[in-house]
Amino acid sequence: MTDKLPHEKGFHISWDQIHRDSRALAWRLDGKGPDDGAWKAIIAITRGGMAPAMIVARELDIRTVDTISIKSYDHQQQSEAVVLKSPDLEIAGDGEGILIIDDLVDTGKTLEVVREMFPKAHIATVYAKPKGRPMVETFITEVSQDTWIFFPWDMALQYVEPYRGTD
Repeated sequence: MTDKLPHEKGFHISWDQIHRDSRALAWRLDGKGPDDGAWKAIIAITRGGMAPAMIVARELDIRTVDTISIKSYDHQQQSEAVVLKSPDLEIAGDGEGILIIDDLVDTGKTLEVVREMFPKAHIATVYAKPKGRPMVETFITEVSQDTWIFFPWDMALQYVEPYRGTD
């Protein structure tokens, strides 16, 4: 057993890595849309899904991109998921032909809300944890449930103590 907090088992993602992994996600989604392989639009889950959604949209030449804002975290504390902003329902409909993109599925609580709103959408995340994994159709990398992912938009470069040992 260790005295480390859950967030101290960190998986640090650089801008280069999120770009590579988001492109890999796009390649995995290419030609999988319901309209002869094409997707109608992307809905990014803000805030974390915005960077991956931008990259996927570019790679797949999808010009219609909207957002859904769902708050389920206060810093590193998860709470009840609340929709703060919905996408254009005229475009999104029941989700048919829509790609929902997020950076990470953790417990799946956020995506439960999204799935209820858009039952026919295709949900894709760059990273997935085991509890939330059943909520996504497509993802790139699975990490353990006790790993805290540090995204580049949340970090500054600085020294970090080793996970075990002191040197």
